[in-house]
Amino acid sequence: MERTIEAIWRMESSKLVAALTRMVRDVGLAEDLAQDALVVALEKWPASGLPDNPGGWLMTTAKRRALDHIRRSKLRDQKYVDLAHGMPLYTEDDVDQAIDGEIGDDLLRLIFMTCHPVLSQDARVALTLRLLCGLATDEIARSFLVAESTIAQRIVRAKKTLKTEQVPFELPARDELQGRMSAVLEVIYLMFNEGYSATSGEQWTRPLLCQKALRLGRVLAEIAPAEPEVHGLVALMEIQSSRLRTRVDAKGDPVLLMDQNRAAWDWLLIRRGLAALDRCRSLGRPLGPYALQAAIAACHAQAPAAEETDWPRIAALYEALARAAPSPIVELNRAVAIAMAFGPAFGLQMLDALQDEPALADYYLLPSVRGDLLFKLGRSDEARAEFLRAASLTRNERERALLLGRAAKCESAL
Repeated sequence: MERTIEAIWRMESSKLVAALTRMVRDVGLAEDLAQDALVVALEKWPASGLPDNPGGWLMTTAKRRALDHIRRSKLRDQKYVDLAHGMPLYTEDDVDQAIDGEIGDDLLRLIFMTCHPVLSQDARVALTLRLLCGLATDEIARSFLVAESTIAQRIVRAKKTLKTEQVPFELPARDELQGRMSAVLEVIYLMFNEGYSATSGEQWTRPLLCQKALRLGRVLAEIAPAEPEVHGLVALMEIQSSRLRTRVDAKGDPVLLMDQNRAAWDWLLIRRGLAALDRCRSLGRPLGPYALQAAIAACHAQAPAAEETDWPRIAALYEALARAAPSPIVELNRAVAIAMAFGPAFGLQMLDALQDEPALADYYLLPSVRGDLLFKLGRSDEARAEFLRAASLTRNERERALLLGRAAKCESAL
């Protein structure tokens, strides 16, 4: 039951926090109230069973907690004034309408609130991943490749700053959009990535999180049509989303890209992604990091079969990406493309240069990729050791099973 409640919480927490922030105008308090509702669910649901509408149950419980807080507050009259910005009269029906209205708009407002310039870039992204994705602190730390304590401190300080500075719960004016877009795009990108390849848990993908990120990206593209990287990110998410249903088999086990049934990809999403990439290019500016990744995804989407993938072009695009947004992970992906285009020995040489990179010390994909290249070179014993190391580093159960299976395959080849 606890795992079921956790899954429901991951899906519903951002809606709760966004709606409660509209009510109480304090993102930290809103998260506390949402957590209170979760505690009540953990106490009641194991005995009473899941309600018919778990999300609605959590929303109603959280709403009542918020109303109780407002009524108890010594600043009640000021709260009434704040609430009046969003409703003509302070009645429960009005509050219901505020909470149960267009959740997507609230989520977008929440992103811009938590990505306000009063916060550092790192704090903006960490806080938004916490509130919008419901990610635990250690999961966010893994996304940043930094210590968990560092992320925890950033989140606490960020919530305190938002409250002290009285950052409003609203979309910025059009002339402020560009300056705040970078952090918002990074948040949506990381949100999508967590859905596309879950950091932890028993499922390899979290499609609802991908859908949420894609919807927010589409809304951003509407309010900022002249921003090429917005279209680039939307293009990337559309194309990647087209493969979601083929990334796992009927049992939920991972299916790697080269083994997927391309006929089962969602070609409507691919066409939408290619159109968004065309819009990005039509704006006449050099392709940014998201657009370059979208162009890479487009290479895979346009290949009729896995063996017809244009790996030299993908390698060239990764080289451009390494110049536009240098990072160890980009170099890791570039090594894969080089290996596919020119042979595993070349890719392995690049990976060896990343062995001492601190940011990749506990990153499971480095030994996973090394294991794959070593296996292709016939070095099965070394490959097995790398796959076992990768399995020990991942926190996703499906990924661990996949890596252990590859280790066993290496052992049988000895």
